[in-house]
Amino acid sequence: MSKVMETKKQVVSEISTKLRDSQSTLLVDYRGLDVAEVTELRKQLREAGVEFKVYKNTLARLAANEADLSELNDILVGPTAIAFSNEDVVAPAKVLNNFAKEHEALEIKGGVIEGKVATLEQIKELADLPNYEGLLSMLLSVLQAPVRNFAYATKAIAEQKEEQGA
Repeated sequence: MSKVMETKKQVVSEISTKLRDSQSTLLVDYRGLDVAEVTELRKQLREAGVEFKVYKNTLARLAANEADLSELNDILVGPTAIAFSNEDVVAPAKVLNNFAKEHEALEIKGGVIEGKVATLEQIKELADLPNYEGLLSMLLSVLQAPVRNFAYATKAIAEQKEEQGA
């Protein structure tokens, strides 16, 4: 087998492994972005722990079929970049959605969230979720509320008894 074919098989295998292993994968059309904008997008994604790569659509389609995600084949037309995140489900959606708001040339085409092909609406909803730290602070706030209310009630009772005793 030729070296070129062997290289292509490795790339297909790499893409299909990333599709299977990543928490979320988003496909975007980056047509119209200049080099500086793409560099800024890559920087933001890298800071969020997201891998951003451009593959040939034919290789990406083969990988999607190999990963049992053939629904992506309709999306894999035209210039397509793929963002993979292994740790944070929300990060790629949040970064790409925010970047798309500032740069109309970037278009989110679709993606895979936890092994299932996601619609654009699902991706936008995911992008609107707070990050892990935000969710954690919301949870802590909810858990602290009863204790805080108990403390206020105790203080109010103590003040009331003080006033009655004085």
